[in-house]
Amino acid sequence: MKRVLYAIQSTGNGHLNRALSLVPELKERAHVDVLISGEQGDINLPFEVKYRFKGLTYFFGKNGGIDIFKSITKMNIFKFVKDIVRLPVEEYDLVISDFEPISAWAAKLKEIPCIGMSNQATIFDQNVPRPKTNDLLATMILKYYVPANIKFGYNYFRFTNYIYTPLIRKAIREYSITDYGHYTVYLPSYSDEKITAFLSKFKDINWHVFSKNAGFEYKTKNINFFPIHQQKFTSSMASSKGILCNAGFETTSEALFLGKKLLVIPQMGQYEQLCNVHVLNLIGISSIPKLSSRYLQTINSWLVSDECVKFDFPDHTEEIADHLLKVDFKKSPVISERSSQTQMVLEY
Repeated sequence: MKRVLYAIQSTGNGHLNRALSLVPELKERAHVDVLISGEQGDINLPFEVKYRFKGLTYFFGKNGGIDIFKSITKMNIFKFVKDIVRLPVEEYDLVISDFEPISAWAAKLKEIPCIGMSNQATIFDQNVPRPKTNDLLATMILKYYVPANIKFGYNYFRFTNYIYTPLIRKAIREYSITDYGHYTVYLPSYSDEKITAFLSKFKDINWHVFSKNAGFEYKTKNINFFPIHQQKFTSSMASSKGILCNAGFETTSEALFLGKKLLVIPQMGQYEQLCNVHVLNLIGISSIPKLSSRYLQTINSWLVSDECVKFDFPDHTEEIADHLLKVDFKKSPVISERSSQTQMVLEY
């Protein structure tokens, strides 16, 4: 039986959510150990995690971006390199990295086959639409953050055979969809005070805000704040009228699957979120660049609109597990580099 190391970046919950679906399928086909690095995840995995590392973690700020100072001061490059050298990847036949750098660099160092499997990997494929504006530093970081022999990816459409539509977790697929009239909000890079100042302007709207800063449930004006709790967040989304969130891949995908009105705000400094916004805009999803009074009319127009987009994303979990374990590293290409022209094929 093939020995596999499945590594997860836990700075965001999306990588952890994908593992909930994919790891059990891989375990039915191979001996799988799990590695997690990062300190910002809010999800407890229902299976054993063999390796835990601090990794290269970024921390959310309060105004829509990353807290650069906190992220740098808490970064320990020497420990990061030490973990790469000491990780026994030579015990495995294959490393699968969901945007996790320690496992990928260790595999590169010791010449162990490695597959990069993430939404971030798709932005370099020539078939995936990308905004005209480019962030050279961000793209360089994304390109070399997780070195891999082969890159698979997730996107809202199957632009190529190496790109899959979202892995929608079982809890979302099985939830009864209702509309209790509230709006669910997840904007982890904004402070509660910033969110309150903005959303309270819409006095007739009942907001459910899930906040990394809230230690307990509380209400201010017309806004209900909740600590991050996966089951309550799922329930709130499934019973909402609409969802306001950042442009992370997993939450936006779940909103599309649930058929909820969706408005997204890309997190500043996260180029892959700008790429997600570009594709979402092409299919009619609204967006604003940040929480600012200049976009109040955009929010208001979205609130009064009944238009929504629903995608019945098929469950590709078994297909992905089979594909990952049967890759021929001598024949399979890396996701192709971007060319000057992109042909968009919307297929899911």
